[in-house]
Amino acid sequence: MARTHTTYDSPIGRLTLVAADGELCGLYFPDHRHPPAAVDLGAAATKGFEPVEAQLAEYFAGERHSFELGTVLAGGSGFQRRVWSRLASIPYGETTTYGEIAAELGDGAGAREVGAAVGRNPISVIVPCHRVVGKDGALTGYAGGLERKRHLLELESPAAQLTL
Repeated sequence: MARTHTTYDSPIGRLTLVAADGELCGLYFPDHRHPPAAVDLGAAATKGFEPVEAQLAEYFAGERHSFELGTVLAGGSGFQRRVWSRLASIPYGETTTYGEIAAELGDGAGAREVGAAVGRNPISVIVPCHRVVGKDGALTGYAGGLERKRHLLELESPAAQLTL
């Protein structure tokens, strides 16, 4: 699997985009909590990320509510991949809780295990892990930091009442 990467300047900082054989497999923040090793980013590329960059620009401008990109959610455990798949189904402007996802998965995992899997989501923003909040609606844990999480949720639902 040939990997390439580039960076994209966004309103929440310079994002690192990673592709495997032309499909997006990573989106990381400058100070991401669980970044990949530099060797796993692949070669730097100046081309091939145009669709991702265009859709991110539309998203940050408030013009796009879903992404239409080829993505690969590779790596992680089977449980993590199930959590990531569930994240992808959370609608724009809505949130769910770690506990609700745990209950939906129904395999005995608790909110903490779901939170750990959410924290390892390799395609932040596109696979919207920012839409998962604490049971009382509080903003908790985010691989890109709580201020980025707040920014993304306010972008999607400006009238929402968010607490830290």
